Amino acid sequence: MLGLPFIAVQLAVVHWPFGAVLCRVVMTLDSLNQFTSIFCLTVMSVDRYLAVVHPIRSTGWRKPRVAKTVNLAVWGVSLLVNLPVVAYGGVVTRRDGCFCTIVWPEPQEAYYTAFMFYTFALGFFLPLLVICMCYLLIVVKLKTSGLRAGSAKRKRSERKVTRMVSVVVAAFVLCWLPFYVFNVTSVTGGVSATPALRGTFAFVVALGYANSCANPILYAFLSENFKKSFQNVLCLKKAAAGGGLADEIDRSDSRQDKSRVTNDPTETQSTLLNGDLQTSI
Repeated sequence: MLGLPFIAVQLAVVHWPFGAVLCRVVMTLDSLNQFTSIFCLTVMSVDRYLAVVHPIRSTGWRKPRVAKTVNLAVWGVSLLVNLPVVAYGGVVTRRDGCFCTIVWPEPQEAYYTAFMFYTFALGFFLPLLVICMCYLLIVVKLKTSGLRAGSAKRKRSERKVTRMVSVVVAAFVLCWLPFYVFNVTSVTGGVSATPALRGTFAFVVALGYANSCANPILYAFLSENFKKSFQNVLCLKKAAAGGGLADEIDRSDSRQDKSRVTNDPTETQSTLLNGDLQTSI
């Protein structure tokens, strides 16, 4: 989000007035935060899979110290993925002004095409594949557990988790698919950068940023556990006291679930098209 004001200025005035050094810094931070956001969402999906499908075996991994290590690793991987931006981000001067973009070496077209597919694979396709696989296995686990347990509470829990899973995956696809469709189309087809297309692309870039804003809201509205944890963080003692009995019931139900699982052997660039501006890769 730190780079948004600078990117908005370039989109508004169709010119980069901040110099080459700030251009490289803004592009690096922008693309780094984009990939980190997507990778964190992927790691959260894996964590949710472990918590639901392997609640006993994963207790040794799902600890604060491990979470901090994984978080640092995510930032490190994001930085490695963004090395091309760090190396080649800069300002290019044209007849109509200066623009912040990636200044590829020759052959520029080959580097640009490879970079578009590179970011599509690492920034969208592979994370989406992991996310969908994790959530699919979660739903399957909940359904099989529900059939064995047969309780109304478990069936309600299954419906809530299934709904949350569907909404989160749909939000991820809706926010990022248009962006990568634009990027891939810019190298596979002859797209002319008309004013209408530039405006549409600016909206598509905003959708990508909106995904990072939407996820906490989705979790807040769709996940009871998230609501309770958020209340605890804000020290809402009144809310916590009011929910004491419910928490005891949940803890008792959780202990019963763990007992079942233990006995169950089946644990379950942004460009102003064609390279004018690389905002989020």
